[in-house]
Amino acid sequence: MHMRCGSILISSPSLTDPHFVNTLVFIAEHNEKGATGFIFNRVFPRKFNELEAYRHMPALTLYDGGPVEREHLFFIHRRPDHISGGQPIAAGIYLGGDFEQALQLLLTDAIRATDLQLFIGYAGWDAGELEAELAEGSWEIRNTIATWEYLQQ
Repeated sequence: MHMRCGSILISSPSLTDPHFVNTLVFIAEHNEKGATGFIFNRVFPRKFNELEAYRHMPALTLYDGGPVEREHLFFIHRRPDHISGGQPIAAGIYLGGDFEQALQLLLTDAIRATDLQLFIGYAGWDAGELEAELAEGSWEIRNTIATWEYLQQ
């Protein structure tokens, strides 16, 4: 099975790295330099408004996106009509964009909390690393490209 942006990886029982046990990863970028994805089935123990800088925001769910750059927030969304600068991934899903604009839109109810998903950190692989993990059986590729509804389950 060929992996591409929008693919879903399912960790296999043989994968023992505690960061990835029982995880589903949404692949946001995949090219000759490597791959980037977000764990979307592991909720972070704090809500968005529990972070000091965002205490004025709604109590959105944060997801534990992965072990890399855990001091940063990342987001995907489905509102390119309102949030500028996002990169299309697949099936109407966009990576990033103008975060401050997205927050303002949330506060004014121009977009809903269900229009975006927030992650602390991400999962990343250098060139060839993820392919090697796939070859050794650490991951399975879901046979469909993710839809927004699938990521919200």
